[in-house]
Amino acid sequence: MRWKALLFDVDGTLADTERDGHRPAFNQAFKEMGLNWEWDVALYGELLQVTGGKERMHFYARHYQPETLHKPDFEALVVQLHEAKTRLYRQRLQQGGIPLRPGIERLLQEARAQGVLLAIATTTTMENVTTLLEQTLGPSALNWFQVVAAGDIVPAKKPAPDIYLWALERLGVAAQDCLAVEDSENGLRAALAAGVSTVVTVNDYTRTQDFTGALAVLSDLGEPQAPCQILSTKEGAPHKPGAFPSQGVVDLAWLERL
Repeated sequence: MRWKALLFDVDGTLADTERDGHRPAFNQAFKEMGLNWEWDVALYGELLQVTGGKERMHFYARHYQPETLHKPDFEALVVQLHEAKTRLYRQRLQQGGIPLRPGIERLLQEARAQGVLLAIATTTTMENVTTLLEQTLGPSALNWFQVVAAGDIVPAKKPAPDIYLWALERLGVAAQDCLAVEDSENGLRAALAAGVSTVVTVNDYTRTQDFTGALAVLSDLGEPQAPCQILSTKEGAPHKPGAFPSQGVVDLAWLERL
């Protein structure tokens, strides 16, 4: 079938932002606010099971720093920390240190050329989305997307389907005509709950998660000089050698065969 719209997650999907972007920005924000919190690579992998930065800090406080929950200004502190983290993360993005993952720009350009609608469905802030797109794709890149669903525009974060339902309503396209690209189990669950078929591109933090129900699980979208790997496909989806993306590059034709 021909997909009418592609919906992309951001963190971990468009770029490997979590380990080398958000995590150190959180740590720097903690230091600025006088906290002795430190999220190393392994701990942050655990915290990523919780979707949303403010929600992640609440989880960490409950399980690792419960005494901070009794501070009278704890809720305000979380908001201040998140604002500081966003500022510091954007500074990292503006320095150009976080490139797009393999195949992302190529697939976006192909979709635009063929009239396929593009959308973002993420829990990261609009500021983060805008900065990443402008630094990697150019100052007008936000206009490539007909809908950008980001941040706290819906109360329930992934794996709830709310962010996808919000985006679908504004796209005006039926869920069955859309394909999502995600990197995590929470993202996959959110898309599937909204009725959107999903392809997963894993990263170091998510590769061991449960991706049951995904049309395909891939290392990335691939480039001619750096082919992707197919880790699994949904039962009934193409998985024979002839169905493998040509030269290991995921394009619209292959996604439509899925």
